[in-house]
Amino acid sequence: MRYRRDLEIWTSGRGAGVLVLGRGLAGRREVSFEVDPARRNRGLGRLLVAAARHLTPPGEPLFAQVAPGNVASLRVVAAAGFRPVGAEVLFHRGGPDPG
Repeated sequence: MRYRRDLEIWTSGRGAGVLVLGRGLAGRREVSFEVDPARRNRGLGRLLVAAARHLTPPGEPLFAQVAPGNVASLRVVAAAGFRPVGAEVLFHRGGPDPG
């Protein structure tokens, strides 16, 4: 919540997945999603991310931040039509994130 504002949250049936849209760094519209581990590998993540594209106003860029090592999420966002545009690192002044 410290780095996001204007959050909108949707859940899929029976709590199998969660979709979050909000404003992130530099006011960018960002999407995040989570799928219950017991419900993974059935296409729900791809449906959630695709829904985010339809919930975003036409012409407005939508960003998904995915850690490079998270291969499953990288595959999901690629399947939903996202393209990699770069990488970023957030540094905190004065050392580690105070939490």
